[in-house]
Amino acid sequence: MRKKQSSNYINEERLAQICERNSAISIVSGRWKSQIVFNIFLGNDRFHLLLQQLPGISETVLARQLKELENHAILVKKEIPDTVPAGKRYILTNKGQDLVPILDNLCNWGKLYANGKQIEVVSNKSEA
Repeated sequence: MRKKQSSNYINEERLAQICERNSAISIVSGRWKSQIVFNIFLGNDRFHLLLQQLPGISETVLARQLKELENHAILVKKEIPDTVPAGKRYILTNKGQDLVPILDNLCNWGKLYANGKQIEVVSNKSEA
């Protein structure tokens, strides 16, 4: 959604070239994306089900986040046969399936420190 001449776009491209980690973080960044992926993984694969499971998200934001995830091949939108009007469901690709345990690990990391795990300074290997 950014202009290709903007410094934000240029910096994002530069960071993606330095390390794929930056590109991956960019793909899943967004307030709702991790919850959308996880909910589809749990079987909430229709637009109305996602709206029910994600209180506070607007239809516009959900549609935009789903489209961005689709553009990054995290999920695909499939038509449900023999439905009137035509129903759509969202299915995680293998790329999306591979993302689920990573999101789980991030969640557990966040919980660990939110629950008061002590933060300590750890020496760098380069300092030893």
